[in-house]
Amino acid sequence: MRLLTSKDGDGCRWNSTPHDPTTRVRLQGVGHVRVNQHRPVLGKVKTISVKREGKRWYVVLTAEQAAPEPLPTTGSVVGIDLGIANFLADSNGAFVPSPRHGRRASEKLKAAQQALSRFPRCKAKDRTANHRRAVDKVAQLHGKVRRQRLDHAHKTALGLVRAHDVIAHEDLRIRNMSKAPAPKPDPGRPGIFLPNGAAAKAGLNTSISDAGWGVFLTILHAKAESAGREVIAVDPRNTSRTCPACGHTAKENRPTQEKFHCVSCGHHAHADTVGALNVLRAGLVRRDADPA
Repeated sequence: MRLLTSKDGDGCRWNSTPHDPTTRVRLQGVGHVRVNQHRPVLGKVKTISVKREGKRWYVVLTAEQAAPEPLPTTGSVVGIDLGIANFLADSNGAFVPSPRHGRRASEKLKAAQQALSRFPRCKAKDRTANHRRAVDKVAQLHGKVRRQRLDHAHKTALGLVRAHDVIAHEDLRIRNMSKAPAPKPDPGRPGIFLPNGAAAKAGLNTSISDAGWGVFLTILHAKAESAGREVIAVDPRNTSRTCPACGHTAKENRPTQEKFHCVSCGHHAHADTVGALNVLRAGLVRRDADPA
């Protein structure tokens, strides 16, 4: 990826041919370049960036705009629980399935990477035509998965922001969650290590990365701020082990990944829904406790 940025008017000019119905950008040393503009530009353009991804070039604009009008209030509050089997579950019992874009593209990506591995590593200028095509193929597949994740995150976040005034979510430390487990030395045999679950953890880490929680939460906060909504992050500890009916907390309350069954009062529900309910309650408590 290459990114070049310049102020509008400082060697670059957005909509450099306003008399022409075709939108163009003027770049210093290049001239007027036609742009496939996919939506209107609102506000005054301040900077122009040119980005390259594979064979595609993009113009990225930053514009100064007036403060957006907040969305009408709905009176609705919701808690969400992010997961692997389902992308998220909310406190109303609804689920958003996990799209698993990376897993669906894994076979094609594996084949493309195997084809690329047959070529020796060399500088870009020394690559053959077949080598360049293999590099482009891998880049195209990665780019497609990245765009699919972004599209899914934008649509899911927009649906939440439009429907709810307050959204509570777990304050996840995603970087820590996806760390490789520490090695376990065998105390009786120096230089020998015991099984530490690294293989299983690697599969979980792949699923966490494929879900794209971090991207989704970043987009959710940005959209909520523009819409005048409130997003609250809460401590995720024991949210899926605490009974929403009686408050009893125990790891035995969650016999499987999906099932929640309180050993104290007998309440049962989907474990992700229980987690979302507890997240919502913790978020409302924090909201009431924080000074205005």
